[in-house]
Amino acid sequence: MKQETIDRIRKFSEDRDWDQFHSPANLAKSIVIEAAELLECFQWSDEKYDIQHIKEELADVLVYSQNLLDKLGLDADEIINMKMTQNEAKYPVEKAKGSAAKYDQL
Repeated sequence: MKQETIDRIRKFSEDRDWDQFHSPANLAKSIVIEAAELLECFQWSDEKYDIQHIKEELADVLVYSQNLLDKLGLDADEIINMKMTQNEAKYPVEKAKGSAAKYDQL
């Protein structure tokens, strides 16, 4: 995410004095709630959906995720690359390519 966008998210919360409500637990709950709303966009059809609604719900997930990163002092690039390294080890291309099987079933 661009620094300008991160700064805008931070300013939005700061201007409203919402940090007091942003405990890690509250932010994690909010991420799950918004993710459920994103899933609701596909509730009755995998092919027919409102892309604008999807963008709005996905944005909510990302905003709350950035707030949680800030609250915990985490860096998105660092933790994503850490997890990708783990995933690459669990899902080697030669075993996982074209398969939806979980790593312990490869």
